[in-house]
Amino acid sequence: MLQLRPNCENCDRDLPPESADARICTFECTFCAACADGALKGQCPNCGGNLERRPIRPAAALMKYPASTQRVLRKG
Repeated sequence: MLQLRPNCENCDRDLPPESADARICTFECTFCAACADGALKGQCPNCGGNLERRPIRPAAALMKYPASTQRVLRKG
């Protein structure tokens, strides 16, 4: 189950579960589209993997399986 982290790890922008601007790698590192497509050039700075659009969990499933509230920020 995806965690659906609530923020960009680079700029700390809010990324609610329904956001089409969220990008993730296979380890669920999460970034906004501006950071992913801009400074990060589509590559996760943590693992080196590619960043893809995060899927949106349907509202009914979101009620049963809520998004994470734990904010994660990169160091450096």
